[in-house]
Amino acid sequence: MKIVYIATYPPRECGIGTFTQNKLKSISHLLTANGEQHEGIVVAISESDKTYDYPPEVEFVIRQEQQADYIEAAAFINRSGADICVLEHEFGIFGGQNGVYVLPLLYRLDIPLIAVFHTVLKTPSLNEKAITAEICRMAAKTVVMTSRAVSFLSEIYGVAPENIEIIEHGVPDLQYNGEKSKKEFKLENRKVILSFGLISRNKGLETVIKALPPVVEQYPEIVYIILGKTHPHVLKHSGEEYRIYLMRLVKELGLQKHVIFMNEFVNQNKLFKYLSAADIYITPYLNEAQITSGTLAYAVGAGCAVISTPYWHAQELLDRGRGCLFNFGDDQQLSSILLNLLDDPESMHKMRRRAFR
Repeated sequence: MKIVYIATYPPRECGIGTFTQNKLKSISHLLTANGEQHEGIVVAISESDKTYDYPPEVEFVIRQEQQADYIEAAAFINRSGADICVLEHEFGIFGGQNGVYVLPLLYRLDIPLIAVFHTVLKTPSLNEKAITAEICRMAAKTVVMTSRAVSFLSEIYGVAPENIEIIEHGVPDLQYNGEKSKKEFKLENRKVILSFGLISRNKGLETVIKALPPVVEQYPEIVYIILGKTHPHVLKHSGEEYRIYLMRLVKELGLQKHVIFMNEFVNQNKLFKYLSAADIYITPYLNEAQITSGTLAYAVGAGCAVISTPYWHAQELLDRGRGCLFNFGDDQQLSSILLNLLDDPESMHKMRRRAFR
């Protein structure tokens, strides 16, 4: 089977690119293990002003805002001999208003399309709703990662439920030794709290920082690691304004010895080591409108004790005692949850076991 994937792709620093690379490798491994042949090729979406040293599987590059590239990509896919085209959809990665440039590409495909939606909006604009519905109309199957996304597609966008499949985000099989990882990062005898991912204001990291003083008072060995670069779009328009704000907040609260900023986009091996070293993982996003979170999936898969605000994916994934939820922006409630977990290691251990299972 030959599959062509349309998505961002490493070395472009983008979570969907990493997801696509993992998916390609996993499908190839699965089909090969079953005695089937597999070839995966990638049509990569690049920012119009950047070039990347892509790996060999990337055989065509679309410059995000160059409409003609999308038409040429369709011709390339039709000539490629591929059996299926898989589209990884996120509004922000395609050109034109709300990513409309991808539609002429999809109209021209001669092979079946599978559309994987990383975002499904509850209150879309007219244009966003039309684009989403049109992609679903053209797709042989539409894939989402949560049950709430199924409800949204059927009730808001009019997609027939039988055309939708749920395949949860998934994670690699994470088998790392936490104590060894702590030793490698010189975090022995520390209680480690971690947040990772591309940084922007909607991540709500200030909530965690504001929650730390009463926790540090009782547990001076606490360290909070913020792992990740500033989101490229934020960096382009606002620079490091948000990171500077967070660093000033840390200084104002006297937390310089307890908060570490790691301004890098780490490879998966290093990321998994940090996850294994973490005692507690926090996603403090500021609003509910996040239907899928890869960072949350990774943390649960690593068996972290996860604390999160109740955005849509967290409500589902952390249900049945697999994690704790706190209200958006409520640093006092977060402080209480942190102290309760640290005061009761057995409860935290049970939560980690449920998450890992």
